[in-house]
Amino acid sequence: MATILGIFAIALGLSLALTPVFKRLGLRFGAVDEPDKRKLHTRPIARCGGVGIFLAFLLSLSVSPLFFKTSVSGLLVLNSQMAFVLLGALIAFGIGLVDDVHRLGSTIKFVFHILAATAAFFGGLQIGQVHIFGLNMQMGVLSYALTVFWFVLFINAVNLIDGLDGLASGITFFACAVMVVLAMVKGNFLIAMLFAALAGSILGFLRYNFNPASIFLGDSGSYFLGYSIAALSIMGSIKSQMGVLLLIPLVGLGVPVFDTILSPIRRFVIGRDMFNPDKGHIHHRLIEKGISTRRVVWIIYGISVLLCALSLLLIHLRDEQVGLFLILLAAASVLFLRKLGYFEYITSDRIFGWLKDLTDESGIKRDRRTFLSLQMQIASSENIYQLWGRVIQAAKKIQLNAVTLDPYPGVFGAATLPPFTWNSGAQGPEEEAALTDQRSLRVKMPIASNGTVYATLTLSKSIKKGNDDRFVLRRVEHLRRTITDTMEKLGVRSLTCPELLEDRRHPDNQTAQAWEGHERRGLHLPQ
Repeated sequence: MATILGIFAIALGLSLALTPVFKRLGLRFGAVDEPDKRKLHTRPIARCGGVGIFLAFLLSLSVSPLFFKTSVSGLLVLNSQMAFVLLGALIAFGIGLVDDVHRLGSTIKFVFHILAATAAFFGGLQIGQVHIFGLNMQMGVLSYALTVFWFVLFINAVNLIDGLDGLASGITFFACAVMVVLAMVKGNFLIAMLFAALAGSILGFLRYNFNPASIFLGDSGSYFLGYSIAALSIMGSIKSQMGVLLLIPLVGLGVPVFDTILSPIRRFVIGRDMFNPDKGHIHHRLIEKGISTRRVVWIIYGISVLLCALSLLLIHLRDEQVGLFLILLAAASVLFLRKLGYFEYITSDRIFGWLKDLTDESGIKRDRRTFLSLQMQIASSENIYQLWGRVIQAAKKIQLNAVTLDPYPGVFGAATLPPFTWNSGAQGPEEEAALTDQRSLRVKMPIASNGTVYATLTLSKSIKKGNDDRFVLRRVEHLRRTITDTMEKLGVRSLTCPELLEDRRHPDNQTAQAWEGHERRGLHLPQ
């Protein structure tokens, strides 16, 4: 106990002494966080606090055996496993430090996160089996993927929550403190010493990072802390059956872990880049509610302390009780996030609307397949008259009241075609009036491709109560694209082509009617 407290005190003292030094160095060498629309601070602040934490952690573990000659301190030896763990920590810390000085792309950082996790994996930190709910699951070939996911999750969880003064450092301190207690209860004094050193390093930095902060963690600090917690939690579970013990850091860091999982999903739902930063995180949502920055930090501190306390109960619960606990915790989390407006885009009406759109676009709906068949018929038209007859069929399908296709002069050979016009023939006085008021849909659009205008398409439809007009505009766009592609294909042909004479005599009623209509308007076939 004394050795563990001593290591904590040494790490705390070193962090208190080193952090101001690196604050000045950060300002001098440009490792600063500039204010912008996403940030809450209004002046440049050094973002290399992670360097002080990293050095305080390593130095405290290095000098502790000199001060404490106990059997517990004798456990601090640099074996092959520890060497690989430190290599991974150095990779995570190093890429974060480079990003603090020279901004890197998310892909590069993600690759190095995987490399850091890979180093730990080859050092023996592997989630090879999970024992939970009475089941002992062997991961087999999935062990590597699960281990990498574990590391990447924690690295990014700490990084994403680092948006307010003292928030990430405070939450990780509470998680480390819980893991110290748990490790001591389990008699795993090596893990207790490592977490104690990490907790002391964080607490010393928190003195300068709490609101108003004079230095930030930076990516170097958040990546190192996320990696360290992920690595030490696996180390502490290796000698026992992995399961409940791995859940403890997940529950203790519940706020950032939830935020990390939900953020990409939220961005995907609203159509944004899944990995671009934004101001939609939990702490941002609380600030939007009118809560001050300092109070938001205290609120999330309180939630984290409660989660840490609850996580300690997990080691005393049976499997079925753990399952019930997790269900209740998940339900409470969903209610809390819903209050924050996190699920404003995931309501039942929006989900059903999205599913309807999806089934329509994918062709699962029969109505879409039927209209697609009409599009295919239009696309196979061999002349403009055949095309027009099939356009009429499509117009009837989507219950249009009138359609006009006005070919552009000179596009189809030397002849100038008068407009093709069709109406449903069912317009009475009420329908005619509907087409001139707010209950009508009127669309006029060019049929053009690659700078060539082939025709103008005009459509009209009365909107009647009880009709399902959800996909009318989508069908109109499908129709426009099909007509455009077909007219582009037909535009290179002349009306004087001999086969058009045969088309006039063809028994296809639609084509024959189109010819007869144009003959009545004064257009005659060349002899």
